[in-house]
Amino acid sequence: MGFQKSFKALSDPIRRDILALLRAGPMAAGDIAAHFQVSGATVSHHLSILRDAGLVLDDKQGKYIYYELNMSVVDEILEWVTALKGGDKHEKNQ
Repeated sequence: MGFQKSFKALSDPIRRDILALLRAGPMAAGDIAAHFQVSGATVSHHLSILRDAGLVLDDKQGKYIYYELNMSVVDEILEWVTALKGGDKHEKNQ
């Protein structure tokens, strides 16, 4: 997995906010853009970076594109961070 792209994508606060929005489930690009005071093109650029990093998946339905979290990549990142910390609490107590 390309951690470099993932961490670069996570470095921007707007992209982190987009990911937080998507925790509730898939959203259309326009609905995501409505949450920010930046242009639709800017939000589209952020979504593209998140998609290229594998953090979100996109699904075109008619004239709309819906985005959702790619939990497999999120899980990989969490596993790496947990390993970096030295495992979970249960492992430390054994």
